[in-house]
Amino acid sequence: MADKGICAADLELLRKYDTPTICNVVELFEVRPRNVGYMDARIKSCFPELPPMVGYAVTSTYRGAVLAREGDVYAALDTQVEMFANVDGPPVVVVQDMDVPTVAATFGDLMCSCYKAFGAAGLITSGAARDLDQVREMGFPAFSDGAISSHGYAHMVDLEVPVSVGGIIVFPNDLLHGDCNGVTTIPNELGSEVAHACADFVAAEEVVIGYVRGDSPTPKGLAAARTESQAMIKELGERLKKR
Repeated sequence: MADKGICAADLELLRKYDTPTICNVVELFEVRPRNVGYMDARIKSCFPELPPMVGYAVTSTYRGAVLAREGDVYAALDTQVEMFANVDGPPVVVVQDMDVPTVAATFGDLMCSCYKAFGAAGLITSGAARDLDQVREMGFPAFSDGAISSHGYAHMVDLEVPVSVGGIIVFPNDLLHGDCNGVTTIPNELGSEVAHACADFVAAEEVVIGYVRGDSPTPKGLAAARTESQAMIKELGERLKKR
């Protein structure tokens, strides 16, 4: 891998936090509207029990409804895994299913075994999954829009192109974070700062959560806790915007 992105320690720090926390922290930088940059409800975790996935997009488009013009269904796989070396950190395979409606599964245990063997952190597709029991056993994070038993005429069409998945455009080498709540992009240039700001954001929210989970909370006490929490978040946001 190219290893030009954020350092391994910061990637590991990002993995310690859930995707909603990542989204909340990205909002504080005010570099994009709050309703963009994350995938919509069509993209669901196949294995919500797994910990967060973090990595850099390796993209492709896919069809299962028609025969490939040349080669077999896995003809592009060798080339695709070679591309893992060009991203800034752990690869995340991101696949746009070009068939509407989806007619066949984008991935199964063979594909995921290959991807994991070459260092992929996970897979996201706008299409369908299969071999879910086998992929779960290998602990490979995967996100899809459902499941279909057959792979049809599965083949990749284009590699390393912008793809539309879950209502957003994902570009090659975009930084991604996903868990049981969904998937979001993190602006690449903010990856390290987001990682280090999460602890402060969690601490601010804990002021309210800790209060209401304590003994005999009152509306007045809740209001005070919310005021303190909001002040902490505001201060964090002002600090991040001055970076």
